[in-house]
Amino acid sequence: MDDKAVERTDEPHHVAGPWWADLGTWGAVALVVLGGVAAAWVFLDLPGTPQEPAFGYHGAAKLIAIGLVTVGCTLMSRRRGRPAAGEKTNKQEPA
Repeated sequence: MDDKAVERTDEPHHVAGPWWADLGTWGAVALVVLGGVAAAWVFLDLPGTPQEPAFGYHGAAKLIAIGLVTVGCTLMSRRRGRPAAGEKTNKQEPA
């Protein structure tokens, strides 16, 4: 039996998260733009629009909402990682 066939127990288990968890800032911005395009598609009644426009608007709104929340969370986590403008980052070392 080779090493690839042996199950490794020391590796952490991968927990699957939602599909939008690893989008990042630009992926979330792309979701917001895609939701806007979908809403415009439904509004203009282009081919492929559902019979009931509410379904199309609902899907577009979900894309926009997920994108906005992801952008907000990403930007807030970046902001928390930086010191504020008034805080000093250079701490004096004890002699």
